[in-house]
Amino acid sequence: MPDDIAPAAPQLKGAALIKDEVKRLPDKPGVYRMMGEEGEVLYVGKARSLKKRVVQYAQGRFHTQRIAHMVDATRSMEFIVTRTETDALLLEINLIKQLKPKFNVLLRDDKSFPEIVIRREHPAAQLKKHRGAHTIKGDYFGPFASAYSVNKTLNTLQKAFLLRSCSDSVYETRTRPCMLHQIKRCAAPCTGLISIPDYDRLVDQAEDFLKGKSRLVMGKMAAEMQALSDDMEFERAARLRDRIRALASVAQETVINPTTFDEADVFALHAEGGQACVQVFFFRAGQNWGNRAYFPRVDRADEDPDVMAAFLGQFYDDKPIPKLILTNVEPAERELIAEAFAQKSNRKVEIARPQRGEKAQLVDHAFTNAREALGRKMSETGAQAKLLAGVCEAFGLDAPPERIEVYDNSHIMGTNAVGGMIVAGPEGFRKNQYRKFNIKGTELTPGDDFGMMKEVLRRRFARLAKEEEEGVLGDDSKFARPDLLLIDGGAGQVAAVLEVMADLGVEDIPVVGVAKGQDRDAGMERFFIPGQEPFRLDHKSPVLYYLQRLRDEAHRFAIGTHRAKRAAAMIKNPLDEIEGVGPGRKRALLAAFGSARGVSRAGVEDLAKVEGVNQALAERIYGFFRKG
Repeated sequence: MPDDIAPAAPQLKGAALIKDEVKRLPDKPGVYRMMGEEGEVLYVGKARSLKKRVVQYAQGRFHTQRIAHMVDATRSMEFIVTRTETDALLLEINLIKQLKPKFNVLLRDDKSFPEIVIRREHPAAQLKKHRGAHTIKGDYFGPFASAYSVNKTLNTLQKAFLLRSCSDSVYETRTRPCMLHQIKRCAAPCTGLISIPDYDRLVDQAEDFLKGKSRLVMGKMAAEMQALSDDMEFERAARLRDRIRALASVAQETVINPTTFDEADVFALHAEGGQACVQVFFFRAGQNWGNRAYFPRVDRADEDPDVMAAFLGQFYDDKPIPKLILTNVEPAERELIAEAFAQKSNRKVEIARPQRGEKAQLVDHAFTNAREALGRKMSETGAQAKLLAGVCEAFGLDAPPERIEVYDNSHIMGTNAVGGMIVAGPEGFRKNQYRKFNIKGTELTPGDDFGMMKEVLRRRFARLAKEEEEGVLGDDSKFARPDLLLIDGGAGQVAAVLEVMADLGVEDIPVVGVAKGQDRDAGMERFFIPGQEPFRLDHKSPVLYYLQRLRDEAHRFAIGTHRAKRAAAMIKNPLDEIEGVGPGRKRALLAAFGSARGVSRAGVEDLAKVEGVNQALAERIYGFFRKG
């Protein structure tokens, strides 16, 4: 080495790196990130004092081997100073959900909950199910734990209050009551069978019921029923009786309805063997609106209060926060979390661990459900591990696969073609990572299964290659690298897939084709692995049954997606394709001519008479239906 070139200073890492960073840290609240060799985020934490918190990692006294491993893997750190510790907590929660660090407790399967909305953008308010951001003008009620819970409540509300659920376009074109009115589920404001003021009273009653005033609503209905009976209007009284019964059924069907509060979420944590389950019950309007089990990613060394604190923070990152939160484990830094929740929701939030009374009984009930759910999960996981070990042996893999992707296509003579991808692993089917692909290739011959499969795989693995190159891909990403691909088809399909994967530089991923026998009998499947002769598994093998389940699930998902696309295409209105015809003009045209067919038969002069349609647009509409 020449004398005038000094050797490069060794790059600091681990505890030495952290010790060096501490020198420049302020004694202020903030958030810190620990980064690995490839720039991946290992851990996100918050601190009242960044300097005092981070220095603990540099001292080498760790409570667990996991923390020691995390410190040893640290190659860089990033810091954000915040105004208060509460702000630091909210930022930490947001970053954990966004970055999914390897060493944090992580909430998984965090999809939004369904709600009920009374949409008030129309003179006759609409009752409907809603999921996602509150972009519709109206009153929202929820959350409900599942689609089943919200559908059951909607069914009850339709029976009791006769509110419409149809879309505005259907409402505007009705000339006579629909079937829902015939079966006493709608008051038919569309045809004037009920006046708008009377319909509004039904809407107000439904809103009162959803706000917890069920006894008041039922009392008024009972008094009205008695008055009708006294006036010998027995038919109307009988209709009110049926509506009251529908409301009463809610209380009878619900296992637990609280009397000491109207609104609360109940959380119960049970941890065992390095796994954890958090059971969540939702109580709104004095009613149980369902429950759901979560299985957060934890470590054996994680303490229950820390797990509960991390879970609550991530759970409410994008959900409305109730006034009362009940838990079986007091979360770490309970008062700080309550303060952060109050800051987000602009009202006081109480987090409590009840010791006696009705609230304690509800928490105990949730804990029983958490313990049983975790027991079932661990049992299923054990059986799943044996099956994956069998798959590893059957296909000669290096290790049992953690992520299996299965692909299938669906179409009818090449129309409405879609590809489906399902994902499975040690925890069973990972439905939040399923993907559908609308086949876009214009050069494909209709029914070209090889071409469709190549398009699907090219799009999927181009995304993988791009995100791996950018270093933004985590293990929990829906685009994470699979350990095994199962393709519906034989040697030809496998060859087509391998060609695409070689082009994208991901040919190291094992690929297996699954082809049914000549009579398409279950149990006669042949498996195609590149470089090997096709083979079958024993028809009684549990591994064969498992692979059949994977293939059937992929087929179910692909054909369901295809049917949904075909159904949407069948009901698509040709007016949607005409430039300048938006929702308002579409409604006006349908109201004037009754249907799209009626619009297609109209002349330019008649079209121009419709409100919002000028001469140029009338000619465009007329020409659209007479192309060539």
